[in-house]
Amino acid sequence: MEGVKHFVLVHGASHGAWCWYKLVTLLKQVGHRVTALDLGASGINPKQLTEVISIWDYLQPLMEFMASLPQGETVILVGHSYAGLCISLAMESFPEKISMAVFLTAYMPSLESPPGTLIQEFFKRNPAESFLDSQFSWDSVTLGSDYMTTKMYSHCQSEDLELANMLVRPTKMFLGDFSKECMLTKEKYGSINRVFIVCEEDEVMQEDFQRLMIENCPPKEVNLIRGAAHMVMLSKPKELCQMLLEVAGRYQ
Repeated sequence: MEGVKHFVLVHGASHGAWCWYKLVTLLKQVGHRVTALDLGASGINPKQLTEVISIWDYLQPLMEFMASLPQGETVILVGHSYAGLCISLAMESFPEKISMAVFLTAYMPSLESPPGTLIQEFFKRNPAESFLDSQFSWDSVTLGSDYMTTKMYSHCQSEDLELANMLVRPTKMFLGDFSKECMLTKEKYGSINRVFIVCEEDEVMQEDFQRLMIENCPPKEVNLIRGAAHMVMLSKPKELCQMLLEVAGRYQ
């Protein structure tokens, strides 16, 4: 089919490919190709967290997938939340294979400072008590049921929350890896069209933090989904699908 696009969906911390199930269905229904990946020790990836030592272990499924793409084929990368850092490293490694990158209420690093500064800023803005029953540290994340109910899945159906409670896994933040200088360059990461999608009622990545990242590293385009909370792919999948199709049409 002419105009077919290939969307590669990358999940946030503790989640997996499963969280995209509604969006995958909608994109495929209108004829596009979709790949939703499980990163290391996430979703049904067989690795245990103890085997994921560095960010590169965590990103191995994404990097191997990008390397496997035939010469001349390009994809649209969509990174949610923590995955904004993940797709940034893929952009740096495979700029010729990425036609556009979408940061969905996601960490979007600038070229002026190490990506890890965004993680540090996030924790500065969110005191320990705001994470409720979750266990957050500089190196690891274990999401609590109360935190997911109150903040992450506040706008989602109860079935989606139950699915998450069954499937989320502990993960790492890899702050040490992301605190290194010169991870991203203007010639590679900076050469790719970036679109940021703001979720207006996100209680995890609050709107003011999203706007700060946009100000520090202006993307090609900024879009807003009103009434959307953090897990927008589950609470407003139709709106998100339509927005992705529109921006893909503008930058393809």
